[in-house]
This record gives sequence, C-alpha cells and structure tokens, in this order.
Amino acid sequence: MASPRRTATPTAAEKAQAKTVSLRRIGRLFTAHRWQLAVVVAIIVASSVISMASPFLLREVIDVALPHQNLPLLGWLVAGMVAVAAVTAALGVVQTWISTTVGQRVMHRLRVDVFTHLHRQSVAFFTRTRTGEVQSRITNDIGGMQSVVTSTATSIASNLTTVVATAVAMAALSWQLSLVSLIVLPPAIHLTRRVAGMRRAITAQRQHELADLNVTVEEGLSISGVQLSKTMGTGPALVRRFTESSERLIDLELRSELAGRWRMASMTILFAAIPAVIYLSAGLPFAAGTLSIGTLVAFTSLQAGLFRPLMGLLGVGVSLTSSLALFARIFEYLDLPVEVDDPAHPVTVDPARVAGHLRLEDVTLTYPGSETAAVAGVSLDVPAGTSLALVGETGSGKSTIAALIARLHDPDAGRVTIDGVDVRDLRLTDLAAIVGVVSQETYLLHTTVRENLRYARPDATDEQIEQAARAAQIHELISALPDGYDTVVGSRGHRFSGGEKQRLAIARTLLRDPRILVLDEATSALDTETERAVQRAFDELAKGRTTVTIAHRLSTVRGADQIAVVDHGRILEAGTHDALIGGGGRYAALAA
Repeated sequence: MASPRRTATPTAAEKAQAKTVSLRRIGRLFTAHRWQLAVVVAIIVASSVISMASPFLLREVIDVALPHQNLPLLGWLVAGMVAVAAVTAALGVVQTWISTTVGQRVMHRLRVDVFTHLHRQSVAFFTRTRTGEVQSRITNDIGGMQSVVTSTATSIASNLTTVVATAVAMAALSWQLSLVSLIVLPPAIHLTRRVAGMRRAITAQRQHELADLNVTVEEGLSISGVQLSKTMGTGPALVRRFTESSERLIDLELRSELAGRWRMASMTILFAAIPAVIYLSAGLPFAAGTLSIGTLVAFTSLQAGLFRPLMGLLGVGVSLTSSLALFARIFEYLDLPVEVDDPAHPVTVDPARVAGHLRLEDVTLTYPGSETAAVAGVSLDVPAGTSLALVGETGSGKSTIAALIARLHDPDAGRVTIDGVDVRDLRLTDLAAIVGVVSQETYLLHTTVRENLRYARPDATDEQIEQAARAAQIHELISALPDGYDTVVGSRGHRFSGGEKQRLAIARTLLRDPRILVLDEATSALDTETERAVQRAFDELAKGRTTVTIAHRLSTVRGADQIAVVDHGRILEAGTHDALIGGGGRYAALAA
C-alpha cells in the first residue's frame, strides 16, 4: 500500500530556523580565507578602474582622432583599448581561480563539519531520523549552496566596484545625464526585495521535497527495499510515490526559476528605455551645445555597461536571500547537541591492560517519547573473565542493557563501570577498543571480505585476519570463493547467507581482541551444527575475557557463570543455570 503523500510545506520550526540565520555566521565561513579574499577584492578594484578607461578612450577617438585624421593618436587610442581588454581579461582569470579555490575550500569544510558532527550523534538520533533526510542535507543542500558560496563574495565585490566606478565615470562625463539614469534604482531595489522573498520560500519547499525524494530512493532501491517491494507486490505503488514526488519537484523548480521573472523583465525594459531618454535629454534646451557626440556615445556605452553589474548585484541579493533556507537546514544539523560525546576530562586507560570487571549500578533508561523505562534499576556485577547471559522475552530490555555497556546510550540514572571507571569518563575510541559488540543485525560494507574484516583493525595482517576467520568458523568458506578474501560481499553483504554474514561479523569483532565481548543474539542466524562450532570457538576465546551473551536459545547459555532473567527492563532473578532451575522461577519456566 502506498504511503500517504508527504507535504512539501516546511514546518513552523523550519520557517523559524530559516529566519534566524545570521549573515555574520555565514561570513565566518570565509574568515580563514580573508587574505585570499582581500587579494581578490584588490584585483576586482584594479580591473574595474582599468576598464573605466575604455569610454574615455572612445570619446577621444570620436571627438579628436577621427575628426582631425590624427592617425598616430588613433593608433595609440586603439592600442589602449586592446590593452585594457587584455589586462582586465587576465585579471579576471586570476580572480576566478582564487575565488573558486576559496569557495571550494568553504564547501569542503561545510561537508566535513556536517558529516563529522552527524557521526558524533547518538544512535537515538539516527533511529528517529530518516536516512534519506541526512543524505539530502549533505548532498542536495550543500550542493545547492555551491554557487552562492563560491561566487557570492566576489560577485558582490566585482559588481559593486563596477557600479561605483561606472557611476563615477558617468558623473565625470555628464552629471546631468547621470541624474536621469538614477531613476531606475528605486523600482529596481523594490522589485528585487520582493523577488528575494518569493525565492526564499520556494527554496525551502524545494529542499524539503528533495529530501523526500532522497528518502524514497533510499527506501525503494536499497537491496532490502527492493526485496521487500518485490515480495509484497508494492513496486507499482512505490513507482507512483516516486513519480508524484518528482512531479511536485518539477513544479517547485519551475516556480523557483520563474519567481519574479516578469518583475525582473520589466526592469530589463526600463533599462533598455534609458538610452532613448538620454538621447532625448541631450536634445533638450538645457543640454543644447553642452555635450559632444563623443561624450554622448561614451556615456550611453557606460550606461549600457551599468545594467549588467547592477542587475548582477541585485541578483546576488536574491540568490543570497533564497539560499538562507539552505544555510538554515545545514546550521540546524550543526547546532544539534551531541548526546553521547567524549568527556571533557577523560580518564586515560590502556585498553590492553584493562581487566574487564563490568558493573551496572542501578541503571535506568527511558527512550525519548516513551513513558515506560526500557531499563529500570538494573544492577549487575560481572567479574573480569567471567560470563553473563541475559535471557528473557522479546522487548524485555536485554539489547538495551547491551547498548548501555557499549555506550550507545547514556543512562538517565545510575552508571556503568569497567574496572571501576564510569564508561562516560572514557574516550569513545578507548571504550570501543575495550568493548566489542556482535549484534543480531549484521552490517557489511560494499567491499571485499578482507577490507570488511580489516575495518575493525586497519593495521591487521593477512595472517591475523585469517586467524579471526578460523575462530569464527568462516575461513574455509571464504577460501572456497573464486577470489577468496578479495571477494566483494555485495550491498549490505547480501552475497552471503544470514549465518555467513553473522560469522563474518563475529570474525570482525574478534580481530580487535576486546576485553569485554557483547554477543547480542550473535548466533541467532546460525544452524544448529554451525552454532555449536562457533560456540566452541567462543568458549575458547572467552578464557580471560568478560563475555555478555544475549540469547533466546537457552541451550547456548547453560554454561554461563551467571544468568540474569530480564522482564520489562528489570532483573527478576539471577544465578547459575542449576540454581535457577532449582528455584522454579521464570528461568525454569522458560527452560521447560
């Protein structure tokens, strides 16, 4: 069944965010490149001043050189015109090179900053945020800002300098005609502000729709999404959803491009009419005999040249204002608080020397939006080198306890300690080296088997990789592949079965040799025979290592040093297998 149509209208929060974007904050993006920008501005000023010589040279050609047949003077004047064109062209190339380099550096910084900040977000953020939305912010929104970031500063400087220089030159030629030319400015500024407001609103809607389109692609064309749509027969509905979103995007793109075009077209007509008004003014009594033909031609040439930079300057204002919606979306992500972050004053530890004594002390956690605690007052003590098994029904809170140990979430109350140190006082990289997790949902990268395993330990040798694969009972299968360890696993590892992917994930974690090993349904996808083989490997590797195992099959946890029964986020009972069976409680009922 097709999902309900999403509206492209921004929320009130998005609109409010867009209004609070500070131009000063945008300007700070360029602070590190202020000297390069200063050079660009200097080049622009020099180019604009030099180019203003052309109309004066033209006036001399018409008023002096041609009437008096002064060929040497004519030659020098023509050479001067060519030299002005050559110098300004060369300066333009240098200016473009520097300004584009600065713009691309700013874009690079934005992309990296957003990616880095999002990577620091907790698992909870990605749980409540659509993947396509995150991708859209990094690709579509930052990509949409490219023209603004790479050319705005130089465009403003170039056009502003040209407008000022042209206005000064026009005044030098004839201040009376200059006053006539200024009548276009008030309507031009008024229309530009109206168009900018229209563009900004449409841009916000367009980026929202682009994000929805990105989500549809992510959900519909991933390997899991394709399999789901084919087995559920929802392919046609998915295509309709994509088509409708794309059609809405067409409308928004057209509205964005055409917004204010009629208004701006009227400005073009107005500017085109100005030369006619100037010629008329030159023939009026107050100007009779005061203007030479050369002056009139030079002035109209300048006036015509004023149109492009003035419209460019007004256009930059429109572009910058409409792009505030894009900056708002990017800054919104950059301003997200980091819920799980490195401590301000971390405790220094050597992961290789950690014993692995794990304790949970009255830990409580409630997920955002939930009224019921996922974990409530849980206390567990797992001495170094021992094993703990968590059992219970689905949704009882076992995986949440495992997530707290790996610090994928921080508890609302209580604390989790390793060797007496609160995990919140450890650097995240140190904690990741101490605690290894193999979950029931295996994620493999779209690369080779070798690189998937080396992802856990970039400096691992081929021998160490094969040793971890043997321990996970997957080496023989990998070796039998045509390309062995250089076989590409495919998107999300769909080349392999569920059990094979899980064994690859086990090997990847074992390669890091963590002191604490968390197995969250790590053998759930394995057949009975393979599970026994992997379990034997785990038993061997668990010697001297603290192990926390979550399992539905009680047969896999019978030998654990202690077993805790979890129900509705609480520990109902704990003890050895024999003690719990003898107690006749919940564990005995589950084992029956």
